[in-house]
Amino acid sequence: MKFLGNILWLIFGGFAIFLEYIFAGIALCLTIIGIPFGLQSFKLGVLALWPFGQKIEYMDYAPGCLSTVMNIIWFFIGGIWIALTHLFFGILLGITIIGIPWARQHFKMMSLAFTPFGRRIV
Repeated sequence: MKFLGNILWLIFGGFAIFLEYIFAGIALCLTIIGIPFGLQSFKLGVLALWPFGQKIEYMDYAPGCLSTVMNIIWFFIGGIWIALTHLFFGILLGITIIGIPWARQHFKMMSLAFTPFGRRIV
């Protein structure tokens, strides 16, 4: 089921989302200040490419207060808009019974879009 879900995800928009995150990550990495945010965009891109069968969890070690500060900056610069986009598509797909698995993946990506620093994809 995971493989089929990922293939259907790629065909119906997952690859486009992946490309958007990768291009945004490259654009952010062009500046020294944007490199940490670009790396988080790459993290979201990896999850957008193959979301079924992956989990998001907090890192085992304490990332410290810098992670909190970076999450706050991320939230106001772009995280809120990314999360709202995933919320919109999650609700849109969740209306139909057949779209519920894809809606759950958008909700998973929405939680990572709010606070990507201090989290990892397993």
